[in-house]
Amino acid sequence: MASKSSAEYYSDLKAMSPIRAIAETLMNSHLVRKVNIREAYEMAKKQPGVTITDLPMYPEFIKLHNLPTDAMVLDDCHGMILGRTAKARRFYHRLDTSKKNKLEGDFREAIYQMQHYPLIKAEAVLGMDNDLMIKATFITTESDASNMFNWLVNFSPYESVQAAYEASPKLPIQDVIIIGFNEWTCDDSFYNNVGAPQLALVDEKHNVMVNLGMRYFGERKKGTLTMAWTSGIRIGMAACHGGIKELDFSTCDESKYHKFGKRSIAFYGLSGTGKSSHTNSHDNAGTMPKGVSKVVLHDDAFQIDLENKVCRAWEPTLFDKTDSRPTDHPDWKYCLSLMNHAILNLDGKRIPVGQDLRNQNGRALLDRSLLGKYVNPCAFPKALCWLMKDSVLPPLLKFKDKNLAVAMGAALMTQRNRAENVTEEDLKKLVFEPFANPFRVYELYRDVEAFLNVVESGAECYCFNSRGYWKNSDSELEAIPLKTSLTLQTAILTDQIEWEEWDMLPNAMIPTRASIEKILPGYYDRYDPKKRGNAKEYLGLLQDRFQQRTDYLLESDLKEKPETQKALLDALKLKV
Repeated sequence: MASKSSAEYYSDLKAMSPIRAIAETLMNSHLVRKVNIREAYEMAKKQPGVTITDLPMYPEFIKLHNLPTDAMVLDDCHGMILGRTAKARRFYHRLDTSKKNKLEGDFREAIYQMQHYPLIKAEAVLGMDNDLMIKATFITTESDASNMFNWLVNFSPYESVQAAYEASPKLPIQDVIIIGFNEWTCDDSFYNNVGAPQLALVDEKHNVMVNLGMRYFGERKKGTLTMAWTSGIRIGMAACHGGIKELDFSTCDESKYHKFGKRSIAFYGLSGTGKSSHTNSHDNAGTMPKGVSKVVLHDDAFQIDLENKVCRAWEPTLFDKTDSRPTDHPDWKYCLSLMNHAILNLDGKRIPVGQDLRNQNGRALLDRSLLGKYVNPCAFPKALCWLMKDSVLPPLLKFKDKNLAVAMGAALMTQRNRAENVTEEDLKKLVFEPFANPFRVYELYRDVEAFLNVVESGAECYCFNSRGYWKNSDSELEAIPLKTSLTLQTAILTDQIEWEEWDMLPNAMIPTRASIEKILPGYYDRYDPKKRGNAKEYLGLLQDRFQQRTDYLLESDLKEKPETQKALLDALKLKV
C-alpha cells in the first residue's frame, strides 16, 4: 500500500499531532458509517439544495463505478458563498503554543457538536499513477452527502483502484484525513465570519484538513489536493497547480517534425489566465502540424518527479468553470456533477444552464475523457510557462537564466478572480501567487528549490501575458488574443522562434522580428516594447511592478536561504 496509516507511520505515537489524533478518533468511531460512491449518490439526491437534472451522467463513468444506469447529473446550489475563502484558513503549525491550544480545544468542541449528527465517511485514492498513490478518508455529516459524492467523483473511489493501490510502492507519507462539518457554530472573532463562522484548519505535517462552516465543494477538493501536493514536496517532487500536455511529433504528416519526438509543456496560472485553454486546446487554434498526437496529463494538478523525470497526475476528473458553455456545448456529454447552476424548464426537462446565469463561478465536474487521449504519467516538461496578468510585460518572454526564470515564477503576479470568495475591491488588486499555487502551505523556498531543480534538469521557462500589453496606459491595452498565445505555444514546441534580448530586463528574451513575422505578421511592431505610448509612464509602471516583485521576495521566507534569495533578487534588476 502506498501511504501509511497512523499506526504504520508513527514509530513513536507521541509524534502525532493532537489535530490528527482528534481526526483519527472521529474516523474510527463505530457511529461513522462507511459509504461507497453509489450510496453517496443516492443520499445526495435527497439533500436540500440539490436538483436532479434531466442531463444524463457520462455513461462510461456510470459503468466504471456501478452507478444506476439511468443516473442523472445533480446540481448542488449553495447560498451566499460560491468560492474558496482564504481568510478562513488557520495554519496549525504557524501558531504559538497558546493559539495551538485554542485551536485544539475548539476542534474538539466542533467534533463533539458534529457527533450529534448522523455521520458518514468514504475512502479515495489520490494519484492516478501506480508510483504515486495516497489513501484519503473524508468524514462528514449525512447532510453533506453531495460533497461526499463530488469528492469521490473528483478523486478515485478506493474500491475502484484497490488492487493497483495495494501493489504500489510504500511512501513515507501518512494517509490523508479530511473532515467537513457545515453546521458548525462558534461565536469567536478569531475565526472568519460571514454571518456564520468558517474555519479551514490546515495540519500539513500530519496530512489533516478540516472545513468547518464551509459547504463549497472547492474547499474539499483543494484542501485534499493541498495535502497531496505537500506530500509530494515532502518526498522531493515539485508541486504543480497547473496543466500539462504531451505532444508526439513523430506521428506528424511532415517528416521535418519527427526530430522533436515527444515534448511536454506545462502552464501555471490561476482561473481566468488561460491555463485550461492552453492545456486542453486540441490543435492550438489550427497551428499545430498535421498528424501530431496529443495527450493531456491534467489541466489543474500534477507533480513533477525529479528523480524519475516524469510528471504524475492526481485526479481522474476536471473541475471546470462553465460560464462559456451554452446548453448545446459538446462538453455536457462528459458531465458528472454540477455546482451552482441555473436550472430551466426546456421542452419539459430540467436542464442546467452554464454561462453563470444564477451566480458567478458555476462549476462542473467533467470526465477526463473530454480531453481526448489522456495519460497518467507523462514526459518531463520541455517548457514551463508562467501565465501572468501583468500589463507591462510583452506577450511572450523566454528566460535564459535559471534564477530569473524561477524568480518570475516565485513572484507570479496576477489578479483575483471570482473563483475565490473576495470583495469587489480585492478583485481589482494585483497580487502575488508564487507558481500560481494559492494552496501552498509550506515554505516558499521549498518550491523555489524544487523549480530550480526542474530548470537545471533541462526545462525551459517562458512567461505569457494573458491580460493585454500596455498601449497608452494601464487601462488602454494592446489586446493579446488567445489565438495569438496558442500560436506562440506551437512555435515554442516546434522551435520556430529565434530570440533577442529584451533590453529592459537582462536574461529575458523576446522573439526576433525575422522569426516572428513568419509566424504572426505584424506581431513585432504591435508588441515592440520600444513603441509603448506614454513611454515615461510605462517605464515608471514597469519599475514599480518589478520593485513589487523584489519587495515580495525580500520579505518572504526566502530570507532563510540568503544565497538563493540574493540570486533571485539580482536576477530581477531592470536596466531602465
